[in-house]
Amino acid sequence: MFSRLPNVREPRRVTVLGAGVAGLVAAYELERLGHQVEIIEAADRVGGRVHTHRFGSAPGAPFADLGAMRLRTDHTRTLHYVVELGLHNDIREFRTLFADDGNLLSIHDERHIRVREAPDVLTGRLAARLGDHSYRPATLLFGAWLHACLEAIAPRDFNDWPEVTTELLDLVDGIDLEPYLHPAGSKPDLYAVVKDHPQIRSGPFRGRERLLDDVLDETSPALYRLRGGMETLTNALAARIQGPIWLNQEVTGIAVHDDGVAVGVRRGGRIRYRNYDHVLCTIPFTVLRGLRLDGFDADKLAAVHETQYWPATKIALRCREPFWAADGIAGGASFTGGLVRQTYYPPVEGDPAQGAVLIASYTIGPDAEALGRLDPAARRQVVLDEVARMHPGLRERGMILDTAGRAWGEHRWSLGAATIRWGQDAGTRKEQQWAAARPQGRLFFAGEHCSSMPAWIEGAIESVTDALRDMETRDPHELMRLDLGR
Repeated sequence: MFSRLPNVREPRRVTVLGAGVAGLVAAYELERLGHQVEIIEAADRVGGRVHTHRFGSAPGAPFADLGAMRLRTDHTRTLHYVVELGLHNDIREFRTLFADDGNLLSIHDERHIRVREAPDVLTGRLAARLGDHSYRPATLLFGAWLHACLEAIAPRDFNDWPEVTTELLDLVDGIDLEPYLHPAGSKPDLYAVVKDHPQIRSGPFRGRERLLDDVLDETSPALYRLRGGMETLTNALAARIQGPIWLNQEVTGIAVHDDGVAVGVRRGGRIRYRNYDHVLCTIPFTVLRGLRLDGFDADKLAAVHETQYWPATKIALRCREPFWAADGIAGGASFTGGLVRQTYYPPVEGDPAQGAVLIASYTIGPDAEALGRLDPAARRQVVLDEVARMHPGLRERGMILDTAGRAWGEHRWSLGAATIRWGQDAGTRKEQQWAAARPQGRLFFAGEHCSSMPAWIEGAIESVTDALRDMETRDPHELMRLDLGR
């Protein structure tokens, strides 16, 4: 994706703060351009919010992606690195929410119904709210499933029924939905409908386009995963980097000067400041705003302190066997309801004798925050109680062998899962992206919070392209040049 300058005047020294996706991609590309790079990382591992937990070290041990777990089929930047790093044979389909007819969905946290049984129930609820109407059955089906997806994914203060308005239904009623219905006719391909008819985004969802996009992205059939977990990507990147990656090195402060950047790092019990020529900061702003920051202008400090991150919590269970298969579920995810929200059924890729993984809970927003504040034992019990109402097989003696989880809103080195700019118009989103990415002297910024695609690996990579362009533009010695002709 980046082209080497044949006449680079001299190698430069660039220090990258953070060994997440953005930091690793930046270091990898800077070295390919002939520059010297080192990475400073506070955690004891690389990958950042890409975190694949393995239940044991034996070959074939089951695993769960506690952070990023999927990418879209049109994420060309991410797929570029998947191919370049030799992982193309590990690309697999990601089966998402309601992808399987046996998946379940909660009805007002009282009972669960199968996807195959849901159309009559969901359209009946919508019709009852509308009263007298003349909408076609396919239009009601579209509106009912869209609300079901909003209810399952968006935090509760975003998923109110007014999202499925008569304005939306009037617009959809003029679209031939037959080509978008699944063979069984149980639900339409919402993602394809909106992709082919963008007036839905710009009309009924004015100001909430990102909410609609994210809900549709998460429920679309156009998703991939990596066999072996998403951490195979970040580990492969780290293995290609020649410069040092210093783990367990906590950044405590950053001071911008005219001729460089001073970074304070805690090593052991001592904090030492060291001057660097160029620094690329990929530290989440939730963590950055807790550091000592000198030499930042007022607007940049405001961006650091005001950028909003959403919490997310995942709880994974290692089970004796994939009991959900006997219950007619081959994969995909259910809407559990309650604090748990979503339950995923990953495929068994390793040794079946070592068990199967159930991602019992995946949630964002206030529900994730509520779970995250519980101590691990209480959190585990809440999840077990809620999921067992949907899957009583969990309570069978010896079914649960192990548990793992991550509350990203409480995790020391993230204090949030991602920047989500829902409820904002396009101009505001762009302004916030620019403010987050804007350099301070020789201090540059990258990460999903600096991109047009927050919460995705693709956004983190996009931000690196922008950051290295900023370096090229601002450095009088022409640090590097990027091939932007995609």
